[in-house]
Order: sequence, then C-alpha cells, then structure tokens
Amino acid sequence: MAEITASMVKDLRERTDAPMMDCKKALTEAEGDMTRAEEILRVRFGNKASKAAGRVAAEGTVGISIAAGGKLGTLIEVNSETDFCAKNEEFLKFVGELAQVVNESNPANIEAVANMPMRGETVEAVRAQLVGKIGENITPRRFVRTEAKGQLYSYVHGSKIGVLVDLVGGDETLGKDIAMHIAAAKPKSLDASGVDAALIDAERRVAIEKAKEAGKPDAMLEKIAEGTVQKFLKEVTLLSQAFVKDDKVSIEQLLKSKGASVASFTMYTVGEGIEKAVVDYAAEVAAAAKV
Repeated sequence: MAEITASMVKDLRERTDAPMMDCKKALTEAEGDMTRAEEILRVRFGNKASKAAGRVAAEGTVGISIAAGGKLGTLIEVNSETDFCAKNEEFLKFVGELAQVVNESNPANIEAVANMPMRGETVEAVRAQLVGKIGENITPRRFVRTEAKGQLYSYVHGSKIGVLVDLVGGDETLGKDIAMHIAAAKPKSLDASGVDAALIDAERRVAIEKAKEAGKPDAMLEKIAEGTVQKFLKEVTLLSQAFVKDDKVSIEQLLKSKGASVASFTMYTVGEGIEKAVVDYAAEVAAAAKV
C-alpha cells in the first residue's frame, strides 16, 4: 500500500476543490495514483472535480501578429507575476513586438526566441531591461507560428484568451465568427480524431463507474459509456459544437453553408496548466512584525 502523505492530499485538493477527507479516501483507494484519484472524485462529485476545470494559474497576456496578406501568423503567450504588470503599456508593447519578431524570424522553439534580434539588441536583453524597470519576472512561455492553407483570422478576449484560425474559403465575417466561437466554446480539437485518447478513456471509465453506482446492469455499461463518450466528443470538438451565435446550427453546418472549412486552429489561455502560488499576505505581515 502506497503511503498517502499530507502533501499528496493537499495537491489533490488544489486540483479538484474536493473536501480534504474525500481526497485522502480517493488517494487511498487509488493506492497513491493521482490521476486515478481524480477519476474517483469525478464519479463522486461530477465534473467539478477535474483538472479540466482549467483554473488560470498565472498572469500575463497573449500577442498575435498576422502578415503576408493573412498567410502567416503567430500567437504567443508571455507570462508575468501579476495582472498589474500584464496591463502595463510597456509590457503590452513588448508582447506585441515579440509576436511580430517571432512571425518574421521563425525560431525553432521558445528557447531560441531569447537570441532573436529586437530593437537593435536581443529579445533577452530587451526582456531583462523590462524586468528591471517593472520589477517583475517576465517570461515568454510558448508560441505557434502558422503558414495558412487559406486565410488567418484571430480573436483576443480580454488579453487572456487568444485564438488563431486558418479558414479555407468563406469571408472575413465568417473567419472572425469562428475565432470568437473558439474563444467562447473552447474546443479541444477540430474533430474526434484530434482528441487525446487518454481523455476519452477517462470519460469512459468515469461513465462506467457512475452507472455501476446507479445500479445499472452490467450488460448496459458499455452502451452507457459509449453514449457518454459521444456526448463528450460533441462538446469538445469544434465541428460538432453548436455555433455560439445560433445554437440550432453546428460549426460544421455553418462552414458547409459558406463553402468553407477550417484547416487548423490554436487557442491559448493565459496561465493554462501553471500552478500559481497562493500568497498569505496576512501571514507575511505577521511574520514581518516579529522581525
């Protein structure tokens, strides 16, 4: 039997928001397997107890640059320590310029970005100067650079969600509508073929466990699980989703009516997947008072 430590319980609680004792029980049942423990909690508490809740765990902003008549585009995320910094004019200017530099220079990866030329220096030199001026750590985190098969369109929501979509056919209005829909509906992929098999397996296992707890006969379990998986895929794949401006029409139907298709898309949510430290300011003040 694996040892269940307090830090493991704390980690699971932070991931799921489930009660502490339920986290400990789930970890015990899962023999310390964090992923399995999350699935157990999902069976008990529903989708609330899931990493997919997607808490934004860091600050910063996204930047987008589109060039070459809409044929070449870059979406980039740059993190900061606080939202105050993320709204700073110089920080926003840096992110905008950085997106353009990446679009023009085509670096191999995020590590290579630091050595690219910018303002007569390197990106790293400009970044270091900005860190010194603002007093916060500023980190380019990730980017995608797309050479379009059709035409690139983008949408940024509140500087925290950025979308870049490659639309073949259609027009500007459709392109902007699709980009806005992606930001609102947050699809995981274009169609079912792009969904991570591990996510599908997890949905299937959770559905079976819920059905068992509800007393459903064994002969029905696979059918119930398959129905749940199909519903899940409809909710998380772009083409199957109901259009946010008209829920009677799917994105696939909308595209077909316009003689268009989506070649690819990318969506970044600032801080996605990063654990953010929780600062207890009262404790800090109390500690400082004792010095």
